[in-house]
Amino acid sequence: MIAAATAARRVVVIGASFIGLEVAASLLTRGLEVHVVAPEARPMEPIFGPEVGDLVRQVHEEHGVAFHLGTTGASFDPNCVTLKSCEQLDSDFIVVGIGVRPQTTLAEGAGIAVDRGVAVNPYLETSIPGIWAAGDIARWPDRLTGEMLRIEHWVVAERQGQTAARNMLGARERFDAVPFFWSQQHDLQLNYVGHAAHWDRVEIDGSLAAKDCTVTYRQSGRKLAVLTIGRDCDSLAAEIELEKTIAAGS
Repeated sequence: MIAAATAARRVVVIGASFIGLEVAASLLTRGLEVHVVAPEARPMEPIFGPEVGDLVRQVHEEHGVAFHLGTTGASFDPNCVTLKSCEQLDSDFIVVGIGVRPQTTLAEGAGIAVDRGVAVNPYLETSIPGIWAAGDIARWPDRLTGEMLRIEHWVVAERQGQTAARNMLGARERFDAVPFFWSQQHDLQLNYVGHAAHWDRVEIDGSLAAKDCTVTYRQSGRKLAVLTIGRDCDSLAAEIELEKTIAAGS
């Protein structure tokens, strides 16, 4: 990608979530004209909600990124992307960052239960005793949300691998780590702990415009996730609080 960028003037990025936007910010620093295409109304809205989505878009546009939202790529030529909206975007190369699907063929062939990933119990053991799964492919019961989760954050994969290894040695240890991630886009750093696939209330403490705030996501009164911008200590405190919530439910 770096080699392609060296000889390019204009790039089209398909996807406005973590990979797409981080790549867009990075390529912009190399002097390219960057266009981002995505079907959502706002970048990252499904993860952060509309308020933060608007901030993310604003920051990227202030740095020169052009957005084409509410559409996606329909066809690709060597030097052009045609969108479903019929708009055509000239491009020297294209980056597609639209996510992945878990590869479950091996597990299915072995008779292991699969549910949008490899289903595991709280100890990361699959439906077949003596076989464990960890990382991006594992879908486990999360005690904080009460849902089955499959999360593609590298720290989750790392911690699950450690838990699975201990359980393979007979530890019988639940995986209860609180997921977290961060994303650096231009001068905007987003720190997120917990996991909220759905929420019915968003609380914003501080100022989004000033990039100094704590955003809390709740469902039926329960705190499920916290996003911080410019407040690293608050992010650590939120992680500790969520860990205590999980421990209290043991």
